Amino acid sequence: MFTFKTSFTICLVHNVLITILVSMKKTKVLIVEDEIIIADNICDSLVQEGYDVLEPCISYSEAVNSLETETPDIAILDIQLSGKKTGVDVAQFINEKIHIPFIFLTSNTDRLTLSQAEHVPPNSFLVKPFNSGELVAAIEITRLNFSKDRKNVIDDENLIIRDSIFIKTKRCYKRVAFNEIEFIQSDRVYLDIHLIDNSKITVRDTMSSLVTKLDDSFVRIHRSYIINTSYLKEIKPLHALVNDKELPLSKSYLDDLLSKLNTL
Repeated sequence: MFTFKTSFTICLVHNVLITILVSMKKTKVLIVEDEIIIADNICDSLVQEGYDVLEPCISYSEAVNSLETETPDIAILDIQLSGKKTGVDVAQFINEKIHIPFIFLTSNTDRLTLSQAEHVPPNSFLVKPFNSGELVAAIEITRLNFSKDRKNVIDDENLIIRDSIFIKTKRCYKRVAFNEIEFIQSDRVYLDIHLIDNSKITVRDTMSSLVTKLDDSFVRIHRSYIINTSYLKEIKPLHALVNDKELPLSKSYLDDLLSKLNTL
């Protein structure tokens, strides 16, 4: 028998479901593609699939501006863009500043194109032409793998407790205090953590990931170097002196370093 109580319950459940659906955050996608027809087709496909699609970008500068102001969840980047900077440059900016997954689009799978991409390895590749199903599958698999990778790095590899990092070795977690670390050097997928006693520890991690786990004493000065500013002795045009070690200093990171020093 259909009663007022039953009706009220159904309405309540319906309202709860509506609230949940409305509050669910759509995946926000940035598309960087200088061929307008292709960009529009991708946008239309993703909107139909329920994604929140940002205004497509056709250049590096537009992409950087959108990344900084719109905070997308994932980016789809054409490797070849008109202008001096390419999709690879956008990917490098993402790895260094934004830390979101990205997919490379390409019409070519030749060795030159792949060698350009290997410096900033993407989370996935899509070769043109592709259909809507392939696009959606690439996005969801990329996001899932990226989420798992970040969880593994944080939970299983290097643990942070106050002023120290516990670094996973073959047999145990080794505790290293932040003030023991002099600088960190990147060697592709490995990092050498140089300590003030001139020893070093090698871990599998990325610069972009590790720098977020360190305290405010650390700053990136080069694509391959993070330093502990507690041991910074001198800043030169192209080098930083950390204790007695002269390390390369990139112009692109100089402002970040000076800004950091002003806040310490």
